[in-house]
Amino acid sequence: MRKLTHEQISRRRLKTEEIDVVPRIPLYVLVDNVRSLYNVGSIFRTSDGAMIRELILTGLTPTPPRKEIEKTALGATRSVPWKYFKDPADAIDELRKQKIKICCLEQTDRSVPYYNIRKFDFPLCLVVGNEITGISKNILTKSDLAIEIPMHGIKHSLNVAVAYGIAVFELIRIWRDQTSH
Repeated sequence: MRKLTHEQISRRRLKTEEIDVVPRIPLYVLVDNVRSLYNVGSIFRTSDGAMIRELILTGLTPTPPRKEIEKTALGATRSVPWKYFKDPADAIDELRKQKIKICCLEQTDRSVPYYNIRKFDFPLCLVVGNEITGISKNILTKSDLAIEIPMHGIKHSLNVAVAYGIAVFELIRIWRDQTSH
C-alpha cells in the first residue's frame, strides 16, 4: 500500500466547472443557530464531499464570506449551494412545500441511533443544531423524526461538525443502497 499523491487524488475529483452539472444527493441540510465560524466552514467542506443538494443556514449561524469560515471550508463555500433564513421555521415551511421530510440529529425521547435506520424517504433534510443548546424546540416540533449518535463516555454529544460528518455519510450510504436496487 502507498499513499496517493495530491495529483493522483485530484484526477479522481470533479473539476470546478463540472460541479453545477453533476447530480447531487437529494439531501438538504439545515444548520440551526450554530455559532462557530469554524464549525460552519467545516460543515461546508463536509457538504462538498457529500455532494448534498443544499445547505440552509439559519438564525445566528454566520454566513460567507468570512475568513474564519473559509479557513476550514477551503473553498467549499463556492461549490455548495446555500441559502440563509433568519427564522429556521420559514426554511422548514419552504422544505415542507417541496414535500421534504425533516430529520433532526438530536437526542430526544423518540430518537433512534443513526445506525439502526435502514430506510429513509428522500429527498430529506437533516437538521443540526447549536453547539450548546442543540436544535430549537420549535424545529423539533416540526420534524418527522430524530436520529442520534449514542455517546459512551462522560460527554453528552460530539462537536456539531463532527456529528454532522458521521450522520451525513450514513444517510448517503442509505440513499445509495436504496437507489442501487
